[in-house]
Amino acid sequence: MKITGARVIVCCPGRNFVTLKLETDEGLTGLGDASLNGRELAVAAYLTEHLVPLLVGRDAHRIEDTWQYLYKGAYWRRGPVTMSAIAAVDTALWDLKAKAAGMPLYQLLGGASRERVLVYAHANGRDIAETVDEVHRQAALGYRAIRAQSGVPGLAKVYGVAADREHSYEPATPGLPKEEDWDTAQYLRHTPKLFEALRNAIGWEHELLHDVHHRLTPIEAARLGKDLEPFRLFWMEDATPAENPEAFRLIRQHTTTPLAVGEVFNTVWDCKPLIEQQLIDFIRTTVVHAGGITHLRRIADLAALYQVRTGSHGATDLSPVCMGAALHFDLWVPNFGIQEHMPHNEATDEVFPHAYRFDGGFMHPGEAPGHGVEIDERLAAKYPYQRAYLPVNRLQRDGTLWDW
Repeated sequence: MKITGARVIVCCPGRNFVTLKLETDEGLTGLGDASLNGRELAVAAYLTEHLVPLLVGRDAHRIEDTWQYLYKGAYWRRGPVTMSAIAAVDTALWDLKAKAAGMPLYQLLGGASRERVLVYAHANGRDIAETVDEVHRQAALGYRAIRAQSGVPGLAKVYGVAADREHSYEPATPGLPKEEDWDTAQYLRHTPKLFEALRNAIGWEHELLHDVHHRLTPIEAARLGKDLEPFRLFWMEDATPAENPEAFRLIRQHTTTPLAVGEVFNTVWDCKPLIEQQLIDFIRTTVVHAGGITHLRRIADLAALYQVRTGSHGATDLSPVCMGAALHFDLWVPNFGIQEHMPHNEATDEVFPHAYRFDGGFMHPGEAPGHGVEIDERLAAKYPYQRAYLPVNRLQRDGTLWDW
């Protein structure tokens, strides 16, 4: 099965998505997601100018060889742009191979390791009371695991809490990046109160998660983890910037709260020290940002040796193509932990019709051949790209630029 064409489709049905579509001499097409929030056109250009010319004429069945060719052949390896572009090719090839075999992708990976995929929802509020209400609402929808974020007194805006209640969190916005204020001391005083209120309100039958979003120093994260221990979180996510793996050793020495990290990682080399030294409990790498299904399998296999489980990022800055591929991966991977789930808006679901479904706190990728997600190109053309940026953070007390 030869690749006869490769096209990059950029659209914005609410937010920007980059999709690679491969065509073959057997009439089959395959899709891959290459979306990189806030830097979408960089990946689109990498695909169009550098990878697409290499793909036409290649054997679509040679997935491993193509992955190695695109990774080793670039010389300038790794990084989010390169790995997102490779991921798009890899995912599209797996989609094609499964379609050619006439089976859903998870069967081609080795078959299901579970009947369904546990997912977690987002519950966000401007204050503790509003977050409690939102957790109750998500529980009523069937979610068994819920990530909770709350506004902090004295801060006008906090990550995870959107001004518009229709969004799970503030999306990238047109214009130059918004600047927001941050105060660590206020956040550290407030967050344990949030989870005490949540446990008192919802009890212990639901799993609770929290995203720090890389904003604490290691010792601050250790203090927060220790303060949250009585409330038995499923995980504390992105407790500190992960460029320095040793930072997690300091956190680990002071708290038993499970740690999750990795949505910004791009290769197994980013994950390796954290996994091998058992400094984390969940690895959150994604299909699209970590080189596709081929490379994500390597990360998961390494993690399994150290009883680290998967917990892939699944926010709406990734397209339904990524969600479909991730759910097939989740259904197969032996050391699965949980999958993030943020429902896309109606326009996105129309542009990307899909076979996956949600039911009672779990998801299933469906039984359609391939990863089960397609694209309506006519409809996608009605939603042109819109440049948008994520915010930046500054310390409230003196204006120092901080991690967003």
